[in-house]
Amino acid sequence: MPDLILYQRDYCHLCDLALAVLAEAQAPDFDSVWVDDAEALAQRYGTRVPVLRDARDGRELDWPFDPAAVRAFLAAPP
Repeated sequence: MPDLILYQRDYCHLCDLALAVLAEAQAPDFDSVWVDDAEALAQRYGTRVPVLRDARDGRELDWPFDPAAVRAFLAAPP
């Protein structure tokens, strides 16, 4: 199970952009979680998506982010 989670919504153009940024940053494998599937997640992340979360330590990177921000996020110690 990957340590990274990308919280996103269905039909979210910002989420599509975030996927492209993660690919450009050469991010390691991550799980995609759709917040629309769970009320608690929709309440927590609904207006913030996309959000990249490190499950090891709970750090989160809110949109907007670019490849440099993703690389810095990934390089920070857990």
